[in-house]
Amino acid sequence: MIHFEWPWLLLALPLPLFVRWLFPERLAVEQAALKVPFLDDFSEAETQSVTQNKKWPLLLASLAWILLVIASTRPQWLGDPIEQAVSGRDLMLAVDLSGSMEVEDFIINKRPVDRLTAIKYVANDFINRRVGDRLGLILFGSQAYLQTPLTFDRKTVMTLLDESAIGLAGDNTAIGDAIGLAIKRLNNQPADSRVLILLTDGANTAGEVSPLKAAELAAANKLKIYTIGVGADEMVVRSFFGSRKVNPSTDLDEKTLVKIAESTGGRYFRARNADELNNIYMLLDKLEPIEKDKQFFRPRTDLFYWPLALALVLSCLIGFYKTAQS
Repeated sequence: MIHFEWPWLLLALPLPLFVRWLFPERLAVEQAALKVPFLDDFSEAETQSVTQNKKWPLLLASLAWILLVIASTRPQWLGDPIEQAVSGRDLMLAVDLSGSMEVEDFIINKRPVDRLTAIKYVANDFINRRVGDRLGLILFGSQAYLQTPLTFDRKTVMTLLDESAIGLAGDNTAIGDAIGLAIKRLNNQPADSRVLILLTDGANTAGEVSPLKAAELAAANKLKIYTIGVGADEMVVRSFFGSRKVNPSTDLDEKTLVKIAESTGGRYFRARNADELNNIYMLLDKLEPIEKDKQFFRPRTDLFYWPLALALVLSCLIGFYKTAQS
């Protein structure tokens, strides 16, 4: 169906008549008293010809004005209503960018990669599946930053996550500040739809708020936190003296991450490799959605340029006529 965005502009249609009434045409100069009788026939014929020549430009101008007014009302074609998938979850991702994330203890496509690259690789599929959720992104190191506010635009969230780099927020780990920032950003959202997924590979070494204190605040604000400890339990390190096995995750504070998750009604996960990380995301996909009222939108196609183009063509014709007459 056709819809006019500003239909009240149709009130401008009689504006030319109002202007003509307000500023009437000047009275014709009175004819001379001396008349030649036999020239009356020629005078009448000439007057009829001039009247006919002036009539069609006036009609074109009137039509052009009508088209301009119609174009100004911004006509649009409304398509059929389309239901939007809205689950009702407001989900925030908090990703650790501290210096320890550069440890290459993950294997993807048979190549060793650092922990942040593995998170990006798996998280992109996870984000792409979150149709109907509003997603946000927090990056934290020595400080926590809101990289993406809550949005349905999953592509933007993926792009900004891919553009993140190790050390961008500092080399330390401020877990408590990241949780505090998530509380602040989700505080105005429905209490039963607030979810934070926090990924880190270490312990809290920076920030103004301790992780457990932040978790208490999160629980008070009904923010559910799922924590994910990232890093392998064992990797081979080669040196001049040969190869040896080490545990690259000795700094991972699993006890604190477990307490954070349990105190907020969430769950702690351990991601030692890319497969485990992907399985964790698959489990998170099973979060029960929060039902909200269905939302619909109708696609709109602007049509104003059609009457505007026709009015322009008519104006050009009138201009050519005036030029030819002069």
